Order: sequence, then structure tokens, then C-alpha cells
Amino acid sequence: MAEWDKKRIVAIGGPTASGKTSFSVALAQQFGGEVICADSMQIYDGLDVGTAKVTPEEMQGVPHHLVGFLSPEQPYSVAEFVADAGRCIDEITSRAKVPFVVGGTGLYIESLVSGLRFSPQKPNPQLRRQLEERAQREGPEAMHRELMGIDPEYAAKVHPNNTGRVIRALELYYDTGVTMTRQRAESLPKEPPYEALVLCLDWPREVLYSRIDRRVGEMLDQGLLQEAELVWKNKEQYKTAAQAIGYKEFFPYFEGEATVPQCAAQLRQASRNYAKRQLTWFRRMPGVVWVRADEPDALETAAKAVKAHLEGPEKTAGAL
Repeated sequence: MAEWDKKRIVAIGGPTASGKTSFSVALAQQFGGEVICADSMQIYDGLDVGTAKVTPEEMQGVPHHLVGFLSPEQPYSVAEFVADAGRCIDEITSRAKVPFVVGGTGLYIESLVSGLRFSPQKPNPQLRRQLEERAQREGPEAMHRELMGIDPEYAAKVHPNNTGRVIRALELYYDTGVTMTRQRAESLPKEPPYEALVLCLDWPREVLYSRIDRRVGEMLDQGLLQEAELVWKNKEQYKTAAQAIGYKEFFPYFEGEATVPQCAAQLRQASRNYAKRQLTWFRRMPGVVWVRADEPDALETAAKAVKAHLEGPEKTAGAL
């Protein structure tokens, strides 16, 4: 890699089951890259099947970072991801390699490439505990409605079941009077820290849904039920995983309230809904280059854009 004022990175996003893993590995092999995982669940050790974590075979020798490095008991924030990914980018570029930031967590990718700064907020344990107790009593939907009344823009981006993020936004507002939307707007630098090309994989909707259905079947064959039972038995300790799509859909089975086929059908539907939210997130991000993954020359088209990006900004605009 030549030297520029800013480090050049390539981000690859897209909905669940869109083929980001194989796509990114192929591009990383072609351009001498290393992958940084931008998935909020693949960071956890031992939760492999339900998170569709990349396997050593799928890596094909390409180094992967921020995969399975954290115990499921530990929470992990977007601020921690931005800091960790930044360190990985520094290390990768120091080896004259290309950082490929890959995953379906749009918040992670957008925060990293935009350079969102996270000012340290003094914790308020008492307020946090009160909000968590209310969430237990009143349910996640009630807390999400409360956030919608305070900060509708941010609430629209957060799923009602993502209690952790809802509580953090409420805690920020009640503790400081500042909404999460305002804090984020004030935390953006004048210039982003990286020269970033953001590619996003897209499929015709019915094809994507078919891929999701097939993936759920494959996960069940690979031992998803056993992994979901582990999360269910440890749901008080695995708080993040217990809210994750892929595990909580099977809790009714372990509680004797549903059959495995019923839970699997719920997982397919939840995964489809999640894919819609992922696509909505990436579509509102500025500057995203969309790649039709069903086209036979999709990889070649993406490689052309990556090559132009690495050579210079003047060539990137017309790459697709």
C-alpha cells in the first residue's frame, strides 16, 4: 500500500445470509487483506452456530480479528468496537495489508467509518439499576415507547427488544438531559478518520429469504438447539446473547411452550425482519456502494471498486 494522509479501509456490509463471509475472504485474498469482524454477536467465544461465526475453513488462511475473543458474560459497546477496530486497522496497515471491516451490524460500521467520538460518561449505577428493574417489570416495549417519546430519531433505529441500547439512551437523557441523537451529532468530527469504501451486498428479496430459510436448516443440523439451550440456561449471565436472534426464539421450547419446528419458524421470520432492518440501516448511510450479489460478475465488479479505491479517490467514483 502507498502512503496517504488517511488509512484506506474497505467495509463490507449487508443483511444476514447475504454471503458477506465468502465475499470478503475472496476480496481479501485478492488484495492482501485481513478481516475485522463487525458483528455484535460473533465477538463471543463459544457461540458459533447461532451467530454464523466464520469457521477456520471459511477463513481460507485470511487473518480474522475481533472474532470470538470475548466471554458471553461480558457486555460490549459500540465505543469499545470503534476503539478495538481502530487498533486492528493500525496493526494491519503497519503490515502493509488492507483492512476489510466485515459484518451486518450497521451501527458498528457506520460509527467506525464516520469517526464517531465517544466522550466518557460518568456511570450512574443507581439510575441504571432503576431502569433495568423497570424493564423487568414493565417489559421492553414500554421502555422503547418511553424512548420514542424522548428521542424518536434514535428510537426508530433501535429494536424494542434491544433493551441494553434502550436503557443506555434513557440513562443518558435522564442523567444529562442530552438525547442520544444529539450526542451523536455533536460527536462527529469535521472529517472522517479513514478513506473508507463501503460495499453492501444486496439480493432480490425472495432469494434472500430463501437463503435465510436454508441457513436456519443448516444451523439446526450443526447443533443450534444445543447452543440455544446453553444460552437459555445461562440467560441471566449471557444477557446480550439471550436477546439475540438465533437463541431467544427457542426459549419457548425449553420452557415446554412450543415445539422445535414452531421455534424454527419463528427464527426464520425474525431473521427476515432483521434483514429488513439491516438493509434499511445501510440504505440510509451516505456513500454506500451496492453490489447485486446475484449477478454472476458481482465479485469482479466489487474487486474493480476496491482496486480503484486503493489507487486513489479520483478513480473510485466511476468504479461501478
